[in-house]
Amino acid sequence: MDKKIDVSIVIPVYEEEESLPELCHWIQTVMDKIMETNADWQYEVIMIDDGSEDNSWEVINQLAERNPSLKGIKFNRNYGKSAALDTGFRAAQGEVVITMDADLQDSPDEVPELYRMIKEEKFHLVSGWKKKRHDPLNKTIPSKIFNGVTRLLTGIPLNDFNCGLKAYQSKVVKSIEVYGEMHRYIPVIAKWSGFKKIGEKVVEHRPRKYGVTKYGLKRFITGFLDLLSIIFVGKFRKQPMHFFGFLGMLSWLIGGLITVWLLIEKQIKLYIYNIPFKEIRDIVDQPLFFIALTAVIIGMQLFLAGFIGELVALNAPQRNDYLIAEKVNIE
Repeated sequence: MDKKIDVSIVIPVYEEEESLPELCHWIQTVMDKIMETNADWQYEVIMIDDGSEDNSWEVINQLAERNPSLKGIKFNRNYGKSAALDTGFRAAQGEVVITMDADLQDSPDEVPELYRMIKEEKFHLVSGWKKKRHDPLNKTIPSKIFNGVTRLLTGIPLNDFNCGLKAYQSKVVKSIEVYGEMHRYIPVIAKWSGFKKIGEKVVEHRPRKYGVTKYGLKRFITGFLDLLSIIFVGKFRKQPMHFFGFLGMLSWLIGGLITVWLLIEKQIKLYIYNIPFKEIRDIVDQPLFFIALTAVIIGMQLFLAGFIGELVALNAPQRNDYLIAEKVNIE
């Protein structure tokens, strides 16, 4: 009978060939220290090559030959970090699943404490907090704004939703799906799924040693759009009429009140001010009528289009199907 795996370390990889050997050696050093005191300790490292165009996959194969605990999955093209994490979650067999980035800015030395917090303190999820960051201001300032808005809208008191270093109970990652660009909001997805015991740990953030960052300012714009989308879907996918019914009633009420007012105004002009009928403009000839009508129609169309689009994406069976070109040490 196979021994249980204590921890799975899931690492998305995109053009990080220089950092991978050092990262794997660092992880193995940390794991060896744990196994000195716990001979039954078992771990796995799952690297998901997200369509790298450099030699990352060749490096992963070479490292896997030397360390059977290292497993690899290669995408046929670049699908994004969310796709890589979701695939890694599906492949992970550990009781605790820990994610980290491949650029050496996340420290594997944090793994034992993250594991302890999940196992002993019974957190569903523990998120890293890069309290002291080694990033330029054009990344840190937007990140603070982004995290502040996310805390406000979700009610989750985390300081760093973007930190790639996180730990999860296995049942959490097996119960959620991460798609699109939703990897920033895994704590939010977990909370909507009922996993509400979410902790935070200050972690070391190291300066980038190799390569350049793969993310720009664009991610903060798309990040806010993703946040609104996930909050909407999380709250209203089971009771969409609680949202759309209210909007519909409100829209019809506003349109009805405007129409009634236009009718009353016409009667006032006709019978109180004795304005001749032929001098009173018809209701449908007034700009206010068309402005109100157009606003109601456009608003309802936009909301309905967004709702239908979210439902299609949420329920599409192909949402998390990715074309995998190769595997190593994966059954």
